[in-house]
Amino acid sequence: MMTEAILNDQELTKKNIVQLLGQLTNVYQTTRTERQEIAIQFPPENEEFSLLEELELLTVNLRGYASQFHSTGRIVNKDHVIEQLQAMRVLNVPQIASFYFGSNNSYEQIKSYIRTLDYLRLLLLEYLQFQSD
Repeated sequence: MMTEAILNDQELTKKNIVQLLGQLTNVYQTTRTERQEIAIQFPPENEEFSLLEELELLTVNLRGYASQFHSTGRIVNKDHVIEQLQAMRVLNVPQIASFYFGSNNSYEQIKSYIRTLDYLRLLLLEYLQFQSD
């Protein structure tokens, strides 16, 4: 009974990952205007990457994992990916955190995108941690 519940949870998590992957693409497209404003309002200061570049890096990594998972049903180097996902906390990136918490009620679409990215990260992590080899 317990293992059946766990399997159902895993199936639901799988569906959610695939759904979020599609949602991420849609949400990203709606942020175009905000991204153009952000590029002007938040230029890179002393950071290696700008706010938008940091978001791009996270997006590429997370979409890569989610796409691999979607097309093959698994993720190669599971333990390494788990470590990466744990280290990849979206709001731990200084530019993203200061933007997210410091721009009051502005840029709601990009903030929604940031939340969706982090949710995808958490779902992937959850799925991989409870997946049996």
